[in-house]
Amino acid sequence: MIKRVITIVLDGFGVGELPDAKMYGDEGSNTLAGIYQNTKLNLPNLKKMGLYNIEGIELEEKIHAIGCYGKAKEQSVGKNSPVGHWEISGSITNPGFKTYPNAFPKELVEEFKRKAGIEGILCNEVGSGTEILKRFGEEHVKTGYPILYTSADSVFQIAGHEEVIPVERLYEICKIARTILDKPEYNVGTVIARPFIGTNAENYERTYNRKDFESNTFGKTMLDVLKENGKEVIAIGKIGDLFSGRGITKEIHTQGNQDGIDKTIEEIKKEGEGLIFTNLVDFDMLYGHRNNIEGYAKALEYFDSKLPDIIETMKETDLLVITADHGNDPSTPSTDHSREYIPILLYGKNIKENSNIGTRETYADIGETILDILNMPLLKVGTSFKEEMIK
Repeated sequence: MIKRVITIVLDGFGVGELPDAKMYGDEGSNTLAGIYQNTKLNLPNLKKMGLYNIEGIELEEKIHAIGCYGKAKEQSVGKNSPVGHWEISGSITNPGFKTYPNAFPKELVEEFKRKAGIEGILCNEVGSGTEILKRFGEEHVKTGYPILYTSADSVFQIAGHEEVIPVERLYEICKIARTILDKPEYNVGTVIARPFIGTNAENYERTYNRKDFESNTFGKTMLDVLKENGKEVIAIGKIGDLFSGRGITKEIHTQGNQDGIDKTIEEIKKEGEGLIFTNLVDFDMLYGHRNNIEGYAKALEYFDSKLPDIIETMKETDLLVITADHGNDPSTPSTDHSREYIPILLYGKNIKENSNIGTRETYADIGETILDILNMPLLKVGTSFKEEMIK
């Protein structure tokens, strides 16, 4: 009997373009293949779990996997972390949030300035955050004006140097922006506080004091169901932000992948029933968005090296789920997320070996299966694959 599920999201780790990728400008994206074909990627433990056995992945010879494997399509409109995590958890976003490919309208910016008590803003463009810091960082330090920018996703990003706009003040103005952007005419999915440090354009660096302020328009999720039924929901990394704290019994913030993995292992060592839900953000934040193929590969190899520790720490009644929330192929010219399938890898003492759960029609199959395994009320959004994986 399974009493606890450990779900680890490798943020931005897609395994091939979705059928509708062309609509998002992501035709040809494949995060795993893009990294594999440009580095000497070595993932022996993920391979044992069945990563290279997944349908459509023709990178290495198929083996007898120690667990179950498959992949899932995204049904939500969008390709970012919130809609990906929400869909995994049983809430499909459709229609999607509004994007701003020509930057934010003047009336929105003016309302934001007025309500936040800001004299001016810099940038208001679509672009890569690291490049925008190089271009506007020094002017920001001189003027004190926050840097506002967006991307291909529905995001309102506000950057500020930690010595110019203190982190708590940056969070405060982000909360003000959130109230404005909830209006139907704006309909922005995420407000992101982007603190940074450094002394000049060449060494500005974003910090782990990033905080996301999500729209709270998503529907009921597996987190809500578990909490309502007296189970633990431990959120590690940016999970708490992504769900606006809803359906969570314990929230643990982290300083990158290594810290996130260590804190996940600490929680696995404890007794408990319910869900440990971890997001490992570095794959996306540090490497995917910066087209850093080597860095992404090393981060994957580090996670792979820690998998034995995670598995050895698990209880007999634990289930491990490794998945993703979208793609972020560092081998393409784009620095944005990519519309891709996500992997599903499952392991536990009660799980079949070498079982292919196939291509799932929605990420929501993951949440439905977790609820089914834990004998919880189902959301009936996805389709459970419990029978395909339980011994």
